[in-house]
Amino acid sequence: MKVPRDISANQLINMLSKLGYSKTRQVGSHIRLTLKSQNQSFHITIPNHNPIKIGTLNNILNDLSLQLKISKQELIDKL
Repeated sequence: MKVPRDISANQLINMLSKLGYSKTRQVGSHIRLTLKSQNQSFHITIPNHNPIKIGTLNNILNDLSLQLKISKQELIDKL
């Protein structure tokens, strides 16, 4: 499984908005996205960098796959 490279924060935010995430706040160079489902809210923080470093992107994708309860490969395919 290969993590995509050269993805900017804006591209990732646009992709995640298709999955139901919305931008809730920004502090400095970090943007918080929130997914509200039933009784819970899931938060993810993304650095506003172009491109996002590969290790950081990998950790974000791992967190997202756990929150959405899908495999990391399925998430990459959706994005």
